[in-house]
Amino acid sequence: MTQATLNQPPLDLPYRSGVGIMLINRDGRVFTGRRLPKWVGDKSAYVWQMPQGGLLPGEAPIEAAFRELEEETGVTSADIVGEIPEWLTYELPEPLLGVALKGKYRGQRQRWFAMRFWGDDSEIDIRPRNGKAEFDRWRWREMSELPEHIVSFKRPVYQTVVDRFAYLAQS
Repeated sequence: MTQATLNQPPLDLPYRSGVGIMLINRDGRVFTGRRLPKWVGDKSAYVWQMPQGGLLPGEAPIEAAFRELEEETGVTSADIVGEIPEWLTYELPEPLLGVALKGKYRGQRQRWFAMRFWGDDSEIDIRPRNGKAEFDRWRWREMSELPEHIVSFKRPVYQTVVDRFAYLAQS
């Protein structure tokens, strides 16, 4: 991190561009992974979230969605069944500014995709790739439960995603 970045007021920091994926199984339940506690700042807290990640330079959001899904879950047996075409944003809370997201961003702007999982649960593999794991366990949840399991500052984004993709919860 450069000295200019350290001295930059938080509101002048950019948003990190990324994607989020709501992976829905045949029963209409949604994949959630339990994040390792260090990310949240509270070493005792666990947060369950859907797969997500940043865009690589020159990468289209749809490409990033498939890449991130495979990197974080091992899943390749999925098709896009829904998309939120506008960017959804969240702000990091003050204690995480300069810490989370490598200290370079004030929050994220994300494009969200719903994908139908056609594979078998045995396809899901959250073991570390490239020396880094995103999740230490996973489970399927009812779509309506998702906002209560995410860290509070992401809750409005999750509620919007649930509201927009609720019609897909039908098996």
